[in-house]
Formats: sequence, C-alpha cells, structure tokens
Amino acid sequence: MTARRFQGGTLVIASHNAGKVREIGELLAPFGVQVISAGELGLAEPEETGETFAANAELKAHAAARAASLPALADDSGLAVDALAGAPGIYSARWAGPDKDFSRAMAKVNQALGNEADRRARFVCALSLAWPDGHCETFEGTVEGEIVWPPRGDGGFGYDPIFLPIAGTLTFGEMEAGAKHAISHRADAFRKLVAACFGG
Repeated sequence: MTARRFQGGTLVIASHNAGKVREIGELLAPFGVQVISAGELGLAEPEETGETFAANAELKAHAAARAASLPALADDSGLAVDALAGAPGIYSARWAGPDKDFSRAMAKVNQALGNEADRRARFVCALSLAWPDGHCETFEGTVEGEIVWPPRGDGGFGYDPIFLPIAGTLTFGEMEAGAKHAISHRADAFRKLVAACFGG
C-alpha cells in the first residue's frame, strides 16, 4: 500500500522540546514545509501511555493533528542501553525529571551501568505523520553506538554528550549539527518518511 503524501502547507511539530523542534525543522527545510510547534500553538502535551516509541509518536501526532486541524509530525525517541535491558528507552525523558535535567539523567545511566563492560547502546526514533482525519504514517530509525563517561561536548541535546556512534571519534554532543544529522536515528527515520511522504 502506498503511503499518503504530504501535500504542502503548514505542518505542526508535535513537541514542546525546542532542540527537537529545531532539528526536525532543519531536516524539513529542503522541502519548503512551513513548520510550527505544538508549543507555539499552545497545544497541551498528551500523556505518553504507549509501550513503544511508535505508539507514543502516533499518540502525540494524532492529538496535535486533531487539536490544530493540520497535519502533525511527532517524534518519540530515546536511548536504549543493552546492559540495562533497553532502559531508559521510552522513559528517556522521564529519567531527566520534571525539570528536564539531562545532566542528572546521564549520570543516572552511568551509575546504573557501574563497572559493566558492555556499554553498547542505540538511539531509537519513531516519526509519525498524522492528518486530522485520523490517517497516520509511522517510520522508525536507529543509530548504534556506546555509552562514554564523562560527558563530552555541549552540542545537541538530551543524552548526546554520552553517546559515541560506532566507528566514531566524536560524541553526538561534540559533533557539528550537519554531521550528526547525516547519521542520527532521527535522520534514519526521516529518510524513510521523506521517501514515502515527501517524495525525496
């Protein structure tokens, strides 16, 4: 079955995370899409009750599309650490607490790993594009790497300073935005979304 195409105009980014909105906006820029965030529209953040990244992305995309009567794109992403049985996973943002303190969240990951030799991890991103009529397309991307300590770099956001991609020498926190966009989990999901819905 062919995916539904985005026909242009305004697209709501269903997020209140400024870093995430900026990154998605940059990835969409070549397609001439007008982007507005759920935060700018004053939309409420729905409770993320899904048990997978895809379920939470779809939940957020549907809520924003209905509330704004516009197509909406939602991202649910996080860090999955092998030795922690995939944690923090869908709870990645919650590990940062109500004040979104990711230095605390990164320390929590490192503390949970302790002296564990296996530091393999991946970032996972699910992107859902929903329309006000309830139609939805979802795509998932990943990037493999490992956890490093102490954190390195002050670029990116979230867990980026402790994530070193496979065969890389720089953490996501040390990379230029363009270099990160080229290999990130979000970029992987985006390539699939664009090919299906934007004709890239």
